[in-house]
Amino acid sequence: MPAKYSIKDLERLSGIKAHTLRIWEQRYSILRPERSQTNIRYYNNRDLKRILNISLLNNNGYKISKIACLKDEDIIREAEKLLNNYSKESDQIENLVLCLMDFNEERFDKTISNSILHFGFENTMEKIVFPFMKQMGNMWQVGMINPVQEHFLSNLIRQKLIAGIDRLLPGQNASPKNCVLFLPNGELHELGLLYINFILKQKGHKCIYLGQSVPLEDLSKIASVTKPDYCIGIITSRLPDISLNDYLSNLSATLPKTKFLLSGRMFFDETEPYKLPNNISMFDDFVAFKKQIPGL
Repeated sequence: MPAKYSIKDLERLSGIKAHTLRIWEQRYSILRPERSQTNIRYYNNRDLKRILNISLLNNNGYKISKIACLKDEDIIREAEKLLNNYSKESDQIENLVLCLMDFNEERFDKTISNSILHFGFENTMEKIVFPFMKQMGNMWQVGMINPVQEHFLSNLIRQKLIAGIDRLLPGQNASPKNCVLFLPNGELHELGLLYINFILKQKGHKCIYLGQSVPLEDLSKIASVTKPDYCIGIITSRLPDISLNDYLSNLSATLPKTKFLLSGRMFFDETEPYKLPNNISMFDDFVAFKKQIPGL
């Protein structure tokens, strides 16, 4: 991991505004930045871990003036008490970030498992795991994690999702919808789609899970046989050899009578504008998704 972070990096990773960090730094000396040869201030991994723990304490009612009087080991001890209480979902996001920084698989697995016990599977996924995944994207942007770490931890989360789906008892639904779940050709990020599979099955809807990298012609063949009420997909990366707008047009033209529900980071990428055809709707999070299908 890199040894140098800007104050904007600390803001992005801790959620504390850079302006607030500067005030705390000047008034309480909670951080002691170093300077580069060109006199630019920077922070190291120790500073980042410290500010994550301070953020945790501050969000739980500790005044910054009190935190500033604590030794590093006392800050860590108080933070551990909060994390072990499992009183707030948001606390465990920072716990997972600390696990990632230390590459601590055992603690990472324990944190998710205990969160499921304390908060339930849905709350753990929606309020801890997926916000953490967003935070992991921020960490990727500042060069804090590498592809091996991302794949490793994503696989651990994938295992939890599959285990959660396997444990589901058949849901009772008087009017179950028939849903096909897919990722477009070239798309491999399936954690969100797996969780949607869980949500639907839990409520007794019928799911055909196609998973990663489904060519449009294959989707068309399956839809012609199964006649789904909804086709649900996620697009997080640029599609190979086709623009997002062209893909949406092709999707709509190939299956004009099918209702599509789509989401993913590409819909919020302003560099690739798009227009939704009439039979395609977009949802930006799981709360919005649940409003799209009756009975969720």
